[in-house]
Amino acid sequence: MPSNATLRRQRALGGALGVLVLGFALIYHFFPRVFHVDPTLAPRRSMSMGAMEPANRLQPERVSAINEINAGPPLTLAPTAVIAARNTKNASLPEQLSADPPAVQALLARAAKALHAGQLVGDKDSAATLFAQALKDKPDSRRAAQGMFDVRARLVAQIDQDIAVGDADAAGELLDALRTLPNADAEVKQLETSLKILVKVRPMLASAAGLLQQGKVDRPRGSSALDLYREVQQLDPQNAVAEQGIFQVQRAVLDRALAAVAQNDFAGADRELAEAQTIRPGSQQMRDVRKRVDDMRRQNANGLLAQARSALDAGNLALAKKLAAQARATDSDLPALADFEEELTNARLYASYKPGQVFTDRYVDLPGKTPSMVVIPTGKFMMGAPASDHIDSELPQHEVAIDKGFAMARSAITVGEFRDFVRASGYVPDSVKLGGSSIYDERSGAVRDDAQATWQDDYVGHKAKDNLPVVNVSWNDAKAYADWLSQRTGKTYRLPSEAEFEYALRGGTTSRYWWGDGAPTRQVENLTGSGDRSRSGRRWSHSFQGYRDGYWGPAPVMSFAANPFGLYDINGNVSEWVQDCWHDNYIRAPNDGSAWLNPGCRAHVVRGGSWGSSPDQVNSAYRQGTNGDVRSARVGFRVIREL
Repeated sequence: MPSNATLRRQRALGGALGVLVLGFALIYHFFPRVFHVDPTLAPRRSMSMGAMEPANRLQPERVSAINEINAGPPLTLAPTAVIAARNTKNASLPEQLSADPPAVQALLARAAKALHAGQLVGDKDSAATLFAQALKDKPDSRRAAQGMFDVRARLVAQIDQDIAVGDADAAGELLDALRTLPNADAEVKQLETSLKILVKVRPMLASAAGLLQQGKVDRPRGSSALDLYREVQQLDPQNAVAEQGIFQVQRAVLDRALAAVAQNDFAGADRELAEAQTIRPGSQQMRDVRKRVDDMRRQNANGLLAQARSALDAGNLALAKKLAAQARATDSDLPALADFEEELTNARLYASYKPGQVFTDRYVDLPGKTPSMVVIPTGKFMMGAPASDHIDSELPQHEVAIDKGFAMARSAITVGEFRDFVRASGYVPDSVKLGGSSIYDERSGAVRDDAQATWQDDYVGHKAKDNLPVVNVSWNDAKAYADWLSQRTGKTYRLPSEAEFEYALRGGTTSRYWWGDGAPTRQVENLTGSGDRSRSGRRWSHSFQGYRDGYWGPAPVMSFAANPFGLYDINGNVSEWVQDCWHDNYIRAPNDGSAWLNPGCRAHVVRGGSWGSSPDQVNSAYRQGTNGDVRSARVGFRVIREL
């Protein structure tokens, strides 16, 4: 453990050292020159986060230039102080070897003032001359070297700026001054090259400006303002005048696009927009004008479509079609166009109905309405049977085009519907007028004549329910009913043609039956099935094996499935009269879906299978003919309405 004497000596020595350090610090603070330190050059700490402040004597224009650099990149035509500061941002000079004497400081102050005033070169009071004199008096003066560096940078920036704006004369004068400065050889060489290019492109720019005023902005090809500006850019890619000229060229082309739109010439506007896109792809003014054109295009197309709707509502299909075509030519992407064109097609083909749509017509002169009708789509099909599966009457197979839509009754006409006709019209059916029909005889299992049977009876001669298909009616009765519907509605009702019936029966299929080529695997129609039994237990000798529908005789209409076109009982329940006269084959048959008629013919065609037809008679191509006054418990009818 140290003695008290030793502790006293240590304390005295520590106090003396503290006083010595404090005195050293005071002398350094108040008399820095004793230690050869210039306080004007020493960096000072700011009060915010210890950031370094520039020296007191740093020239204001340098401070301003540095601040502008820190604020962001300069523009092409920024102040030369900013350009010079950016160019010298990473430049470094050797550290100052010793303080400048008062005479040199005076020269530096005058030089800084001249630099700030933009008096760079030219006379004895210019910044270059004064900084050069300061370097002569004190070659190691850092401030003088920095000043000369700034002068050179300012000159280079000014020359660059003059070249950028095309002022070759001013650039040449400043370049001569730059040659007089030390260490400027590299800048001089580069600027001389740029100046030579300027001298070459200046007359080209003048010619381009003249063509621009004459309206020859991009035409004729090879001798337009655009061609000259692009030649200039090949020689001088950074030429600001050429860039501005190309901007004006694109503006003129875009103006042509807007002028075309004003004349409703959107195709012309598109051509001009495509041309403008090649000039300055994706420019802001390009995007702005394109949006304006697209907005005007959409507005114009919507206006045309509104006119087309009005024409369609008025029943003027030709005008509606023309206006819709104009709307599509104007704006093919118009959202409502597809829907309207479908409406137009439906109006042209289906009287504004849609394929598959179900409707009824009300009578115009008495209470009541027509049977339920379904719209059949247009299309083509092969009528008849192929050579490998036929009878002679089904040949030759031929293509038929259904170019006009029609509506067909969803089911055969019912007893109730036919009764309404008889009551309202006073018509006397042939089963009453001529007496009787052929009905099914359960005892013999065959069809026999019955003089008492009428349209009001079912297939065995008993009173029929209203929802059963009417049977025991002749072709004449069927035609009379269709004519009566036409009178009551003001629309055209008639029996279907044979081609229309087969087309509707097939429902777009090409198989033997509309459900396929063999016996049904589900209940589809009222057919002769091997599982069906009569009241006395009879079975069919020719039937669809494994099929059972539960009926022996007609079933209430629409008791089974609809075919692909939405038609019920089209190939079962009862066979049906069609409009055509009977012909033994299809030689010279119409191929447009119309009825094949001969004046005064007596025999007509019956199509479709019935509750008592064998599988061969249910074939989609099967047909038979009989006299128009024949009545049968297996034959009814349905109607179509022209659209």
